[in-house]
Amino acid sequence: MSSIHEYPVSVVWSGGRDGAGQVTADRSGKVNELSVPPEFGGAGAGTNPEELLTSAIAACYSITFGIVAGARKIAYKSIETKAVGMVEQPNAATFIFNKVVIKPTITLEAGADEATVKLAEEMAHKADSYCIVTNAVRGKVDIVVEPTVVVG
Repeated sequence: MSSIHEYPVSVVWSGGRDGAGQVTADRSGKVNELSVPPEFGGAGAGTNPEELLTSAIAACYSITFGIVAGARKIAYKSIETKAVGMVEQPNAATFIFNKVVIKPTITLEAGADEATVKLAEEMAHKADSYCIVTNAVRGKVDIVVEPTVVVG
């Protein structure tokens, strides 16, 4: 039997391009201030949907890597993921969120052998295929994973 999981949020916005608002994750109560980014003529005083989508992709990827690494019994100390979302503007009225480059740095436990390094690299790419958020945008947004694996 299929299950449905819901993730409710609430957004309050006032104004136009120079407006401001907040997005609240209803379950956790976490609040993020919102604004239009400067490159789109806004104040840039808060986060924006482009940053939030990039953050969601990077966070989902990192959590998914942790789950995959745990299942494969990869002893790692940490994963630090940097990501860049890219929006193309082919003309004045069109904006296309078309690519996210995910750059995880995976630090393995001291003494990890070459086979573990290779497995961690393989799972760094595999995590993308299991991530709920990257799967939600796949086909519309190009997801590129460029992992670095280091032995701590």
